[in-house]
Amino acid sequence: MARYIGPVCRLCRREGIKLFLKGERCYTDKCAIERRSYPPGQHGQGRSKSTEYSLQLREKQKLKRIYGVLERQFRRVFALAERRRGITGENLLSLLESRLDNMIYRMGFAPSRSEARQLVRHGHFLVNQRRVTIPSYFVKPGDEIQVRESSRKVVRIQESLDLAQRRGVPEWLEVNKDAFAGRVRALPTRTELTLPINEQLIVELYSKV
Repeated sequence: MARYIGPVCRLCRREGIKLFLKGERCYTDKCAIERRSYPPGQHGQGRSKSTEYSLQLREKQKLKRIYGVLERQFRRVFALAERRRGITGENLLSLLESRLDNMIYRMGFAPSRSEARQLVRHGHFLVNQRRVTIPSYFVKPGDEIQVRESSRKVVRIQESLDLAQRRGVPEWLEVNKDAFAGRVRALPTRTELTLPINEQLIVELYSKV
């Protein structure tokens, strides 16, 4: 399967915002965008023309990179969002937010979404007492997520829980650090998400296809 294996800090610099792809490093002065807040490459500090299409494309790329989703998978999620009742853009964010890897990151069991995906694939988590190894699995309100008994000594999970106490856990989630478990109270509304994304531009982009 195709995947990006280059330096992820270049992605943040390309989009001009912090995408929080490297966990704790993103909260320190070592963050690349703090040092060089211009796009990478020899023409990064030059002027660029912003067309309507380029603005729409950048919004889509930002959202894909935040959640670590590839193009084909992103299109499938968008198609599902279109079929649901409500506003397509908000449905899209809700579906991406309900992915298992994202919920594990939000609960603080992993320092980044990419590391959460790896931990899920390795079978470290249970959803409603059943092991799930699919990062794109959609969780629902009321679902319980917990670290497997044999995985609770994994150093990265323990370190991430300590970091999460400083980062904070969203109100729509409930986490019991001592029990290595969490529960999805509800899916977040658009006003509860602080993502720097204009989802309507993404809807406009796909409406042209």
